[in-house]
Amino acid sequence: MSREEQLKQVQKALQAGQFEAGLDGARAVLADNAADGEALYMAAVAARYLKRFEEAAEHLTALHSAMPEYGRAWQEQGHLALARGDEAAALPAFIRATRFNPALEASWREQARLHAQAGQAAEAQAAEAQRARIAGLPRELLAVTNHLAEGRLVRAEEICRHYLRANPKNVEGMRLLAKIGIELGILDDAEFLLESAVEFSPDDVQLRLDYIDALRRRQKSAEAKEQAELLHDRDPANPLFQSRLAIECIQTGDYDRGLQLFDQVLEKLPNDPASLTSRGHALKTKGDRTEAEASYAAAIAAKPDHGDAWYALANLKTYTFSDAELAAMQAQAARGDLAFMDRVHLTFALGKGFEDRGDYEASFRHYDEGNALKRAQTRYSADAMTKELARQKEWCTAELFGKHEGAGHQAPDPIFILGLPRAGSTLLEQILASHSQIDGTLELPNILALAHRLRGRKAGQSQYPEVLHNLSAEQLGKFGADFIENTRIHREGAPFFIDKMPNNFRHIGLIHLILPNAKIIDARRDPMDCCFSGFKQLFAEGQEFTYGLTEIGRYYADYVDLMEHWDRVLPGKILRVQHEDVLDDLEGQTRRMLDFLEVPFEEACLKFHQTDRAVRTASSEQVRQPINRKGQGAWKPFEPYLGDLKTALGGLV
Repeated sequence: MSREEQLKQVQKALQAGQFEAGLDGARAVLADNAADGEALYMAAVAARYLKRFEEAAEHLTALHSAMPEYGRAWQEQGHLALARGDEAAALPAFIRATRFNPALEASWREQARLHAQAGQAAEAQAAEAQRARIAGLPRELLAVTNHLAEGRLVRAEEICRHYLRANPKNVEGMRLLAKIGIELGILDDAEFLLESAVEFSPDDVQLRLDYIDALRRRQKSAEAKEQAELLHDRDPANPLFQSRLAIECIQTGDYDRGLQLFDQVLEKLPNDPASLTSRGHALKTKGDRTEAEASYAAAIAAKPDHGDAWYALANLKTYTFSDAELAAMQAQAARGDLAFMDRVHLTFALGKGFEDRGDYEASFRHYDEGNALKRAQTRYSADAMTKELARQKEWCTAELFGKHEGAGHQAPDPIFILGLPRAGSTLLEQILASHSQIDGTLELPNILALAHRLRGRKAGQSQYPEVLHNLSAEQLGKFGADFIENTRIHREGAPFFIDKMPNNFRHIGLIHLILPNAKIIDARRDPMDCCFSGFKQLFAEGQEFTYGLTEIGRYYADYVDLMEHWDRVLPGKILRVQHEDVLDDLEGQTRRMLDFLEVPFEEACLKFHQTDRAVRTASSEQVRQPINRKGQGAWKPFEPYLGDLKTALGGLV
């Protein structure tokens, strides 16, 4: 009998009230795989009904370890606590259940009852409102919410699209389909759905919050801030609206107002870990290192398992954990009920903590665990990436560029610094942004978004990059003009500006066609240093190839291969700057870059660490120090563990 057949039998037994048979069946599945999530859940339910509370608790502990964000497991934890007469433990379990799966009506109902019982009228009313909302959902959308919460995106999309065909103006259906789109990375569709839904239901707060999220993910900072202002104007004292507007202010560079809004939130919610951490991120970006550390420390004091704040300290790069802090992180990481991203953040932070102590075996073990967790969460395929980059070589030929010569938007403003993350691009940006004629901005997603749009929807197959052969001069010019206009919000008035999105190396052909006068700098670093530094870094999003030694080694090799192609078909278009050469000869390499950009030399570029500007990347603290070699050869103590990386890099090592 297959596992699926066994589990069906267990489910039937539980539905029939045959809990002993159900428990025996679940145990049989667990004998083959002790971490089988469905079997652990059914075993816990059966054991609770049989009043074998200790056994139920053991199954739930194992289930939380295997699936820490499984909402139904936390709902069952709440039911078990109630069965044991422990209402104090039940409430946080039900709250956690709905955080991971908001479709669990029973958890909302119990929250409302327990809050009311404790005299917490506002909380009880809010939980009851959520219960009523869930109860009123069409069964199709309730199923979509469940599938989405439990990671079954394809099935969720299938049901949601079918429902919307019959109910095209149902705003909850539109919102859910947009959330699925965001999970799948189809951000333009998600934005359109949410924009339409907000027009249909302008007073729906959740819709507008989701719309702001989609706009921010698309780096439409001005539009996101405008939507956040609308929410804030509705109720200026609402901490949620204050916090959302603070985040959008900081995204647009208005740090003073953003920090002021965070302070208002913290007056009402003085120990809110998320607000304290977000405030710390803003202070770090602005360059207020001491205050940032204090804000992160306050978040940890309020919530010791708040992995985001622990990793934020590690991600300063120049922060060293004390023995007490290291022990505190280890204690939190040992918990079986730790939320998934808290565990990820803590493992990367522990990797940094042990590396600073010279315990490279323990350090690598934690880095490797963190990467394995992230790798299991992503859908990244090294084979698919190799094929994608090969298509650039196949279609972006000298003939293509010859055919479109003279087309595109002629503005000389953009300077693209690209390559791999952790290759020294932030240092190059800081040097060049210290020049009076050059603005530093962000890692702008505009080119990546345009490439995504050009893929089309042709039977699930991408039409990009071959579609570049079919574009008119008018289209190419408009794409270039749109890029200049849409990035203007990030500039401060200098004639030139930097886009430091590393992944743009995949799209140099597109960049040249739409912006033929743009300058391109390839920031390159020693392959072992670059790849291992990427492996140690937990990126916010978009760099899934870094979560495995083989994956990042193959990506680096594919990058080098594609850059050689660009050099052949666009000779002289790209200036390659080797990180190690910058360390050896800062002035010589700075003059070389400025000559390429056709701007005069300025002494301020050599004093880049004194430049007062916001820096949003992981290297923000490092580039505020004079030139140094702290990161050079950092992989060497870890060499015994890096065989897979060397194999993937091959002759590049």
